[in-house]
Amino acid sequence: MTAEPVIDQQGTPGAGALPVTVRASLSPSRAADFKTCPLLYRFRSIDRLPERPTVEQARGTLVHAVLERLFDLPATGRTPDAAGDLVAPQWDRLVTEQPELAGLFDPGDAVGTAEFLRSAAALLQGYFAVEDPRRLEPAEREALISAVVDDELLIRGYLDRLDVAPDGALRVVDYKTGGAPREAFEARALFQLKFYALVLWRTRGVVPRVLRLLYLKDAEVCDYSPDADELLRFERTVVALWQAIEQATERQDFRPRPSRLCDWCSHQALCPSFGGTPPPFPDRSAAPDPLRDARSRPATPGADD
Repeated sequence: MTAEPVIDQQGTPGAGALPVTVRASLSPSRAADFKTCPLLYRFRSIDRLPERPTVEQARGTLVHAVLERLFDLPATGRTPDAAGDLVAPQWDRLVTEQPELAGLFDPGDAVGTAEFLRSAAALLQGYFAVEDPRRLEPAEREALISAVVDDELLIRGYLDRLDVAPDGALRVVDYKTGGAPREAFEARALFQLKFYALVLWRTRGVVPRVLRLLYLKDAEVCDYSPDADELLRFERTVVALWQAIEQATERQDFRPRPSRLCDWCSHQALCPSFGGTPPPFPDRSAAPDPLRDARSRPATPGADD
């Protein structure tokens, strides 16, 4: 199975100049959607049904934004107080860039907005309980990484942070603003990190030494160390998922797979498992560009992508 990096016109990893053989793209979030529930994948990637952001998602986006900006400060200035000072201005920036976030609170609900900002600042305290950013100099933050596998599939995603040790060892860090891992969520989170590890292995020839999940709410760290054989098996899994997605698209057959994650789904009203009916399958002429996701950044950088 072959793989090659995707280089944009500036010579950096990206999706600006795709090999002509590439005909589809897949991110860890969309792959995990299909793995979790094929119908959810259809709703999000084919029907592109709108999903109003939740307060929890917005809080995660805000915390990710603050942690990204925190490393713009000199090392000695990366303190809990400095992070707290970034919360309000980063929220103002996000609302300007993503106006839909403003709808989470009534225009006159200053108390609700203030409590939301305080809750984000509290999560940042959890970050400082598990890491000292004054001792870190990340190589990349909120970075798009991508590679082509199986000659035709672009795999890509935005990683929260990449640390590179003096000896060249890689550590992929992902911030999680929810509680400590439950089985279903931990599996999805590790799937995402293995996705990033595969891209880094295929583009840099180095298997990341550590995949690190930082659970800020509970101030817990989960480290995982993959190996090349495991990533090779994972690559086969990703390609198999893509082939299954193509078959489901050709047959217009995306079936629900009920699980505990249904409690957080925005589309229960359209799901047969809850008495709903999905919308008609889009016409092929109106079907979304299979490479559209490769050319755009997710609306919420704090999301799994």
